[in-house]
Amino acid sequence: MRSPAELTESFRTNGLKVTPQRQLLFRLMHENDCHPTADALFAEASAQMPGISLRTVYQTLTDLAAMGELRSLDLGTGATRFDPNTDDHHHVVCDRCGDVRDVYVSGADGLPVDGLDGFEVREASILFKGVCPRCAVGHDMASPTSTTPNNPAKEKLS
Repeated sequence: MRSPAELTESFRTNGLKVTPQRQLLFRLMHENDCHPTADALFAEASAQMPGISLRTVYQTLTDLAAMGELRSLDLGTGATRFDPNTDDHHHVVCDRCGDVRDVYVSGADGLPVDGLDGFEVREASILFKGVCPRCAVGHDMASPTSTTPNNPAKEKLS
């Protein structure tokens, strides 16, 4: 994702309104590697700028995604996550705490795939699921846990 100053200019160039609320969201998403939900981003933005609306957060994220500045991710964890890293990469998700991290798979584009039957693939995504090191410490991997994935109370932006 480009810098907040570059995003401000790009929004203006595209005829989109630039507000202090949007500029705050640009700063919060810039180089953010935690893949926040809109609700988590709203909570952080509200702490810094009381009165910002959830609608502004959603609209700004939608505009950024439409401009190709971030990706909207459905990782099967409930809420949509947003990723400002638009480089070619994949994701790993913790089944217990919902932590999402970027992973890079060497040679993924050249992997042999059976069953495409002439389907023209434009994009591929690999999703790894498991238990992160933090959740695995002191826990039997097979035992259930009371931690729910993507618990908004536990999710933070940095």
